Amino acid sequence: MSKFQDNLRVIPRAAKVTAWIVSLSFALAIGFLVTCPPDGKPVPLAAKILMPFFMFAVAFVYIHLIGYVNGDAKRRGMRYVMWTLLAILIPDAIGIILYFILRDAMPVTCPSCGTSVLSKFTFCPNCGTSVKPTCPHCSKAVDLAWTHCAHCGSALPGHLPRTP
Repeated sequence: MSKFQDNLRVIPRAAKVTAWIVSLSFALAIGFLVTCPPDGKPVPLAAKILMPFFMFAVAFVYIHLIGYVNGDAKRRGMRYVMWTLLAILIPDAIGIILYFILRDAMPVTCPSCGTSVLSKFTFCPNCGTSVKPTCPHCSKAVDLAWTHCAHCGSALPGHLPRTP
């Protein structure tokens, strides 16, 4: 299964149902307005056909994006209610864009006890096992490509053991 399909599974079922209902409602309302305009002026045939489809697509994608923000924030251990409300209430999809810019990294699984650990943690809060490579001098997280610790400046061993 592709990564895209896996990410689509994050969207809650309620968001998918809401997207269908709201999108169809908008498409029907726009279809009625272009068929029977309130001012009585004729609407071109292309607009009568394309406007309902366009409105359906925009509403469908927008609601699915809000659902994705909700599910993904929950999966990453973030404040999902706050991010969902920001995605809904900040206009022009700026809340959704902010979420994608500011979201946390995916949590990692502790190799010892299997607990989901936030990516900012170096050690598992459940069992204390290291989930990232650490400096032998100061015990802070280091990158595998580093030759010296950015926190204390001590030289790192040539090959740090890679922990998942």
